[in-house]
Amino acid sequence: MVDSQYYLPNDIGISALDCHEAFRLLSPQEKKYAHYLSRAAWYGGLVVLLQTSPESANIFVLLQRIFRKQTPEQLEDVAKAAGLSSDEYQAFLVYAAGLYANMGNYKSFGDTKFIPNLPKDKLEALVRASQAFQENPTAMEALWSSSSCLIYSLEERQKQLGLGNKGITTYFSGNCCLEDAELAQRFLDSKKLSAYNTRLFKRDNGGKPCYEVRLASAVQKDCAVDGECESSCGSFNFEDKEFIVKRGDYSPLMEKVCHYLQQAQ
Repeated sequence: MVDSQYYLPNDIGISALDCHEAFRLLSPQEKKYAHYLSRAAWYGGLVVLLQTSPESANIFVLLQRIFRKQTPEQLEDVAKAAGLSSDEYQAFLVYAAGLYANMGNYKSFGDTKFIPNLPKDKLEALVRASQAFQENPTAMEALWSSSSCLIYSLEERQKQLGLGNKGITTYFSGNCCLEDAELAQRFLDSKKLSAYNTRLFKRDNGGKPCYEVRLASAVQKDCAVDGECESSCGSFNFEDKEFIVKRGDYSPLMEKVCHYLQQAQ
């Protein structure tokens, strides 16, 4: 039996936020501002998926493809034909809602993983019976194969977000430990860089550890940008360790974020 903390209950509350009247009362200029700001937030949210867990983005795309082809009501008929009970289909909807609400398969408060409250073979049956799968089986098969095991995995390390052997993180490479994180923080502080916008990758360089810091940025060239007298990028020696700072992490999405923020401005 799986501990109930790793499931979202079928009777969990879902609140609909109705913005229709509030939006109607805005001026045309205010409506444009709200629209462009929401688009920037949408593309920024996609980065959150990539920063939550290795599988979150693929699960998101899998669900998006399913729900873009069929409404929940239509999918319910598909689920029944595929052998799912009403409770199992409700568990599927709750899992999807949880993934959208948290932008990943870990709770944004508590960092605990949650898995679907229905058997894996039942979820697979629904995925394969969906219109999205029928129309594009190759792409859907690839998404399901790459994420299905991790969707349900509750191996000790995968039960929560954390560093090293204590959990899953995409902010650090898998060989990083707490000492590496603390060293990197001291380096970033010395360069006046925020750790919130970075990822850290550790590799061996001739027997000595080398750390690559990737800055989330629409700009991909390692040059000085607005607000900098000189570039923060390059190779540095810090506490007898090598650090390399590069721009351009998540650049395709960051370009979208910047574009819509400029439109909002």
